[in-house]
Amino acid sequence: MHTMAHSPRPGAETGRPSRQTESAPRGFSPVVAGNQIIRLAASPDEIEAAQRLRYQVFYEEMGAHPLPEVKTERRDFDRFDDTCDHLVVIDRSDPHRSSVVGTYRFMRKTHADRAGGFYSADEYDLGALEHNGGALMELGRSCVDPAFRTRHTMQLLWRGIAEYVATHGIDLMFGCASFPGTDVGALAQPLSYLYHHHLAPEDLRTSAVAGRRVPMDALSGDAVDRRTALAAMPPLIKGYLRVGAYIGDGAVIDHQFNTTDVCIIVQTERITSRYARHYAIGGHTSAAGGDPSSLRTIS
Repeated sequence: MHTMAHSPRPGAETGRPSRQTESAPRGFSPVVAGNQIIRLAASPDEIEAAQRLRYQVFYEEMGAHPLPEVKTERRDFDRFDDTCDHLVVIDRSDPHRSSVVGTYRFMRKTHADRAGGFYSADEYDLGALEHNGGALMELGRSCVDPAFRTRHTMQLLWRGIAEYVATHGIDLMFGCASFPGTDVGALAQPLSYLYHHHLAPEDLRTSAVAGRRVPMDALSGDAVDRRTALAAMPPLIKGYLRVGAYIGDGAVIDHQFNTTDVCIIVQTERITSRYARHYAIGGHTSAAGGDPSSLRTIS
């Protein structure tokens, strides 16, 4: 998920970003599963490895358009990276090296305060969430190496989110989830389904910013075919719906990333006790959905 205070899109800051030099962020105990480990990035090199993976997925695979400095570095970076926590899945199957094969970016309110706002504020008015009183976390920059898009890796990513939420007492998670492409007409069924069946209550409802808002209710509720809508839904969005996620009002077209974005809001208390048990022991990928690359800021 994304949030921010009307800041530029990825890499829009001039010059090379400073390397993070803070001590390791307060997180959770690393979880080891086979050859993989999930934890927070603990060094500038690990953050840069996550940024290189993001570049591979967002720009080389998904066709986003890099700014010159991002293309030169072959890393997806922006000014928010230096203030956020970075969740990484590290694969250690090669005895000679370890590699980051999955990542998420976590931005809590304290991070947003240092950065001048949440990343997603470029697309959505987040006032309802910020005035709600609960502890907020924006999820973003989610992606997995194509060779590691397995149930096992997804379980670790969801485990990491659950551990971090518990460690920091998070009440609300949010971010911008992406549909591939910018043809809103072709997305009429899934967008209308989200509007009519999962729109957030007013006290939690984000709204697309003026000038970027695209209505989501092109079809009436009676004209929405649930099966067709869900078949067109990215796996990660379906996963969040299964844990009670709400949707903000209005979609946003992101021409740089070649996507149509919606805002996802999840109250952590809405996750059922049954799901939470699975979540806390390694995830429940069948509920969470598949490839996480479609969510740059919850991705």
